[in-house]
Amino acid sequence: MLLVTGGAGFIGSNLVAALNDAGQTDVVVCDTLGSEGKWRNLAKRQLADVVPPSELAEWLRGRRLDAVLHMGAISATTVTDGDLVMERNFRSSLQLLDWCTANLTPFIYASSAATYGDGAQGFDDDPSLAALKTLRPMNLYGWSKHLFDMAVAARAARGERLPPQYAGLKFFNVFGPNEYHKGSMMSVLTRRFDDIKAGRTLQLFKSHREGIADGDQRRDFIHVDDVVRVMLWLLASPSVSGLFNVGTGQARSFKDMMLAAYATIGTTPRIEYVDMPEAIRGSYQYFTQSKVDRLVAAGYNGGFTPLEDAVAGYVRDYLDSADRFR
Repeated sequence: MLLVTGGAGFIGSNLVAALNDAGQTDVVVCDTLGSEGKWRNLAKRQLADVVPPSELAEWLRGRRLDAVLHMGAISATTVTDGDLVMERNFRSSLQLLDWCTANLTPFIYASSAATYGDGAQGFDDDPSLAALKTLRPMNLYGWSKHLFDMAVAARAARGERLPPQYAGLKFFNVFGPNEYHKGSMMSVLTRRFDDIKAGRTLQLFKSHREGIADGDQRRDFIHVDDVVRVMLWLLASPSVSGLFNVGTGQARSFKDMMLAAYATIGTTPRIEYVDMPEAIRGSYQYFTQSKVDRLVAAGYNGGFTPLEDAVAGYVRDYLDSADRFR
């Protein structure tokens, strides 16, 4: 039996789908479904149970699991309730870490590229506590993920007990099916595809940094299928532990992503650039690019899908189809 926290969310539901596709049906999801239609992310899946987060501690009592895949968190980078974020993203993660340690259960968890802040310290997934202490996340969400990374690193540095396998994954800019409930946190491609399809002018942010052209703000965009492939590899590689970047290693512009969508549906690009809201200018990342050397050195050889191919597949199979859900 596998437990996937946040299993009704974006990355979690794609992970559950991949597990089902691989023949694994003894999968338990811990999540809240709410009223935003998140249940649709799981509508095609076979599950052993769906456990509310408030009941997870009791549900775990006396259980034996093959692994815990901890994707559950408040993932909005704009969230401001510090107490709620600490409870959901940090303390609940510590409790799961303790349970997996005590029960000798592999523990794979979602960290984030948001831990790198503005990128001034680079994007090297050095797992040492000394290296982690140099990072300065720019928002509450990134800090909560960073705090947990440091807690795991501190235990490792002190030689304390940890799960037989533990892996933190610093996801970069993930996009793909089942992110539709995320509102303003959806990828730009998902938010803007209906405009592209309808022939409406697409708006992207102007650059407010000298030397960077409008629309040339760059991210390490990675398709959710590539992210899931890494997690399945970790499940099959119990000797691999550590903190790993999960990105393509290639920064591409928002304009590149949009042009790939236009090319897929065969229409002429219509793009205009608008001022970035004042509220986010000070915390806006202009460049992210993962270093994936440690993941590759650990044995991962699944590769990463080029942006144009990833966008084409997402548009063709989901965004431009009658059923957008995986």
